[in-house]
Amino acid sequence: MNGPIENINVKGRFLGIFILVIIQSLIGFIHIFFGVFLLVGRYVPVASFSATPLIYNSYTLVYGLLTVFFIYLFWKEKQSGWIGTATISIFVTAVDILAIFDLFNVLGIPKTAGLGEIPYSLIILFYLSQNHVRSKYNI
Repeated sequence: MNGPIENINVKGRFLGIFILVIIQSLIGFIHIFFGVFLLVGRYVPVASFSATPLIYNSYTLVYGLLTVFFIYLFWKEKQSGWIGTATISIFVTAVDILAIFDLFNVLGIPKTAGLGEIPYSLIILFYLSQNHVRSKYNI
């Protein structure tokens, strides 16, 4: 292949954007499912009623909803989709680093979650920072 892989288009978008939208959508819907599941399970009589699980369960749901919302805008080639996706990735990276080092973990995020979320978020940020992606979204 003579040109960069980004010359491959799927449904009128770069291959990387297509892959990012699929993966982010999957991650968003998984978080929505588990966020709802954890919040509903919270009201089962045997559930623990401390504040930390409620905050984490709500965070999981909100994270999933925001991920799906911003990746939809990203697919529609809206600048706000790029900004929202980048902001979520920066936020997740920062919060997970704080959780891993026990610096500030009011959300109750498990330390093990950061081991996968931090590298993934950094990959997203690296891709979003590419010149051809930024220029497509007028960033």
